This record gives sequence, C-alpha cells and structure tokens, in this order.
Amino acid sequence: MVRMEGRRRGGCSGRRIVASKRGSGNGNGNGNGINTNTINNNNSISVIKKLQTREICSKPHRAFASATSPHRFRTMRLTHYYDSHDPSKSRSSLLPFLLKRTKVVEIVAAKNLIFALYHSGLCAAFSRETDERICFLNVCPDEVIRSLFFNKNNDSLITVSVYASENFSSLKCRSTKIEYIRRGTPDAGFPLFQSESLKWPGFVEFDDVNGKVLTYSAQDSIYKVFDLKNYTMLYSIADRHVQEIKISPGIMLLIFNRTSGHIPLKIISIEDGTVLKVFNHLLHRNKKVDFIEQFNEKLLVKQENENLQILDVRNAELMEVSRTEFMTPSAFIFLYENQLFLTFRNRTVSVWNFRGELVTSFEDHQLWHPDCNTNNIYITSDQDLIISYCKADSDDQWMEGNAGSIHVSNILTGKCVAKINTTISCARANECSRNGCSCRESLYPCLMRNSVTEALEDITALFYDEDRNEIYTGNRHGLLHVWSN
Repeated sequence: MVRMEGRRRGGCSGRRIVASKRGSGNGNGNGNGINTNTINNNNSISVIKKLQTREICSKPHRAFASATSPHRFRTMRLTHYYDSHDPSKSRSSLLPFLLKRTKVVEIVAAKNLIFALYHSGLCAAFSRETDERICFLNVCPDEVIRSLFFNKNNDSLITVSVYASENFSSLKCRSTKIEYIRRGTPDAGFPLFQSESLKWPGFVEFDDVNGKVLTYSAQDSIYKVFDLKNYTMLYSIADRHVQEIKISPGIMLLIFNRTSGHIPLKIISIEDGTVLKVFNHLLHRNKKVDFIEQFNEKLLVKQENENLQILDVRNAELMEVSRTEFMTPSAFIFLYENQLFLTFRNRTVSVWNFRGELVTSFEDHQLWHPDCNTNNIYITSDQDLIISYCKADSDDQWMEGNAGSIHVSNILTGKCVAKINTTISCARANECSRNGCSCRESLYPCLMRNSVTEALEDITALFYDEDRNEIYTGNRHGLLHVWSN
C-alpha cells in the first residue's frame, strides 16, 4: 500500500510501503534479456521569444517553464522501447515466478538510468546512454521487490523487498549507489533499518520534503524517525495509543485512538520530536472518519456525510465546506510550493486551496484508471504541470481497443497544454513522409501508427524525467516505452 499524500514525484514528497498481511510472492514476472528498438528523428523549433521571457520576467524560472511547456511536450513521439523478457538470453538464478512476463507497476528514472519494477517483483535497470539493460536489482534469487525510492541526498536507489524464505511477510530495505548500478554491481549496496521488524501492519515511509524516513514496528508499537541523508536514527515514539501518523513540512501529526466524541491529536517537530501542540478535535458521534490530513498549520477533517472541516491549529479558527461541494476523494496530493492540494475522485482531478475553494477543474483530463495511484501520474517539481494517462478523445480517428492518451495539463489553469495520442503521432509521421524525411516514421507510417497504438494501450506506470525531458511508460505486457523529442 502506498499513501498518496505528500507524493515523492516531482514537487511532492512521500512514499509509504506497508507489509502484507499474508505473504504473497507469486507473480507474473519478466525475463532476463532485453530487446530495444530505436526510432531516430530530428525536429527544431525557435525558442528565442521564450528565452527573452525568461530574462525579463520577475519570476524567470517559473515563467520560462510555463512558456515552454507546449514546446517541451508537443513534439514528443515514440522513440524507444525496452523489453527485459528475452528467452534467447541466458537463464537467471532468480525464482521462476520472477521470470514470467507481468505488467510494469512502477518506473523511476535518475542519472540517465531507468528502473522498471514489474508486478512479479522483478526490477530491471536500463541505460539511456547505451540503450541496454544493465542488470536486475534482485540480488537474491527469492527477492521480490515491492517498491523503489530514489534518494537524491546521496544519489542512491532504495529498494523495499520481501523474501520467499521469510514467507514474503517482512519488509527489507536496501540502499545502492547509482554508480554501482551503472557498473552492473547492484549487490554492492547495503541493508537499511536492520534493527526494525517491519511485519504487517508495519511500514516504512520515505519523506523527501523533510529528508526523513518513518518506520513502524508493529511488534512493539514503536515509530522511529531516521535521517534520509545518512540513515541514522533521530528519535522514537513509543505509544500504543497512536493510531496513525501524518507527515507535513517540518511537523508530524499524531492521531490517537478515537473516543466517542472527539479524537486526541498531537503535533510534533519532525526534526527532534519536540511536542508543539496537544489538542482534541470534536467529532460527530457514531459517524466514521473519512480522513484526517495535516498540511502545515491546516488540519482537514471529513466524516461520513458531513461537511469538510478546515481547522487552523494556530488560532483554532474553523471553516467548513459543504459536503455537496467537497465529496470525499479517493486520494490526495499536497502541493507544498503552491499551498494547494489535488483531489482524485471518479477519474477526475480537482485543485483546492485551504480556504475550501475549488481553484481548478481540468478541461480535458479524464483519468484512465478509476483507482488512481501515483505510479501512473507525475507532477513536475515546479508543481505547475500534471502528466497523466487519460481516456482518449472520442474523435481520435486511430483510437483502437484499449489505447488511451497521455495528457499534460497546467495545474493552475486546468488547460491541456499537450497530449500524446495515436492521431497526433500519425500526423507527425505523415508530415515526415511528405517532407521527404529519412526517419523511420516517414518510411513506415503504418508501422509507426501500430506501434504507437500498442504503446498507448493499457499503460500501468508513467514517469517524467525532467532532466532529459522524456516520458517513460510501462504497460501490462511488461514493455517500457520512451517518448522523447
């Protein structure tokens, strides 16, 4: 289970991985070879005016990013694909279920490397410089990797795994330098948090904003906070009455077991655990709590069939948003830079401020997956764009089967600034053909159309590499596709 609030991608921050209640190690894996396919193309558009805007604007970085958004994405096309399943390659020592073909569930990219995690628990590393598979990150034959986290503090990749030898019941963390992976030696990493028993309902949560790691050992009901830079333990919280902990910039909210008429809450400093505030929040009796969330000084509380309450914990000022205007979402993402938050409900995304006002409704952004998770959306580090796998337009003349569309939308305006779909890609191929271009798109426009359609079918994971300006998608067939200029 991964908690969506405070997301690690781009401008968001945290990832929580919870141990399974019952061990589950079987899966539909992937193989141990690689197939790559490359499509070369050239395209150039003048950006002189955009550069001028960057120089004279009062907020040059944000203005330049906003002005160049269409340019950055509208010329993107399918350029590569990777397949880690290749029966012709030598067999691996990994357990058989890891070598079966399964969907891509998570993608992480850093330092010109792409990491693809498959439903089976197999994780492969690919190089964008050589277009080859470097290695598998499963260093033990029975290792099932559950999640990935790139630690920018020390340029390392953290893997969270379970093992067949332990009945897949306990989470184990490992840190491996990116440079070691680049050399093809993932076993040069080292284990983390070995003193912790992370069995269900224990968990580990990585918080990029505060540079902290939160663990929960259910065996002794102890929470511990570690420094993400060097993994040293900072302090622990031993209280069996703590039901949940929510992380926010600079602070943590401790939620205690509910009484009949209120819920006890405590706010502590995330740096050293110093208690900052202790208070009770009144609740409607006999109504379940849909959620309690903390964002800086704002506390959001929603009960079943009741209004949303927004409490300023500094002065106890309380405001309410009608339950007909704000309905309980399936997930949150807090945007720390913009002092806003996103809600996800019934395939739609909305943007709210902490006065309870709807800021943005997206004009063309119907998500493909009804049970949205953060592995198939990306928010840029400037928190100005959201990239998602969406339903394709009904007028897409080449839309077939389960082909969707990748949409890039402005978070503050709700406008769709770019999209990648079959129609647009086919138009580019036809344009190349008319112009006498020698790229593969012009020589094989029909092949290109089929390839793009297949690449846009059943996308299960998405990631945007801001350094390389490339979008990576994975699908249910275990294929990894690269969309680039």
